[in-house]
Amino acid sequence: MNLLVPAAAAAAPRRAGAPWPRSARVVAGDVRVAGVALAEVAARFGTPVHVLDEEEVRTRARTYRDLFGADGVFYAAKVFSCRALAGWLAEEGVGMDVCSAGELRTALDAGLPARRVLLHGLAKSAPDLQAAITAGVARIVLDSPDDADLVAGALPAGSRQPVLLRLVPGISAGAHPKVRTATLDQQFGTPVDRVDEFVERVLAHRSLELVGVHCHLGSQITDVEPYLDAVQVMAGVLAHVRNRYGLVLGELDLGGGHGIAHRPREPELDVADLAHRTRRELRDGCDAAGPPLPRPGVEPGRALVGPAGVVVRRIAALKRAAHRTFVVVDGGMSGSPRPALHGAGYAPASSAARPPSSSRP
Repeated sequence: MNLLVPAAAAAAPRRAGAPWPRSARVVAGDVRVAGVALAEVAARFGTPVHVLDEEEVRTRARTYRDLFGADGVFYAAKVFSCRALAGWLAEEGVGMDVCSAGELRTALDAGLPARRVLLHGLAKSAPDLQAAITAGVARIVLDSPDDADLVAGALPAGSRQPVLLRLVPGISAGAHPKVRTATLDQQFGTPVDRVDEFVERVLAHRSLELVGVHCHLGSQITDVEPYLDAVQVMAGVLAHVRNRYGLVLGELDLGGGHGIAHRPREPELDVADLAHRTRRELRDGCDAAGPPLPRPGVEPGRALVGPAGVVVRRIAALKRAAHRTFVVVDGGMSGSPRPALHGAGYAPASSAARPPSSSRP
């Protein structure tokens, strides 16, 4: 059986390494993850097939929970979602950030309480909103002033829904221009210079309870500095809202985008450093600007599951051209669009590859 096993990420925080789960081993010529032979997985389930190491996912979830608190971590379900994964996160005390009624149902069916779920979305549909409101999600992240009207119109009479304002701090961060979502010329969120319009639209609805602000900088960010810049901007927003409207907002969600290594020796975000330095920056910024210290939150996605998983594909054919050899596999752009769209690179290896060290493939 010819298998191609493109691994998803590096194995450990704070260091670059082989892009395999920590449990990956070669045993009698077979690649195993968490003791399970990938050839057996492919034979049983077919390919392409995603394989996750449950213990590594749980360990990463616990790390985030310990660094940011049980109420400050929301896994970005858009990265990968299934009931088993949602159940692991529920048991580890991590919440989820969902964008649809389907993702919400997956979380709830797995036992994740709605009070640990955020609803996001640039274009929230009526069914998505109805599902979130009926379930009683913890927060709905408003994307724009018009979104405030939309959510308020969906709420039943006499109810009150906590909301966050998604703001654009004007920061360029991320591995590729197409995934930089905090610049002022893209479609997500509302620029910070329109915060008054945003706040006033929310305050016009008694059914909306403004509890905090939100920003998301982009994807595959491996440097802490952009997050510190965002904290400075958002601390100024919190101070402005308190001074102008008398509102003390207790939450600051810094989104996700935490970068991982997809190939050997690539950098990845130091999550512990992120937690410590953003808290210090937030404390200093709030001390200078005046508002009370809000609770920081994050929304890791690939940083929770990417390093713990691999995608297994079969090699269908080899094609030799003048200056290169093409490996044809049973998976294309629909299953892995990032190389074509974002110029992303991965580190594929055959199932017969020997490890660069005694412990990893």
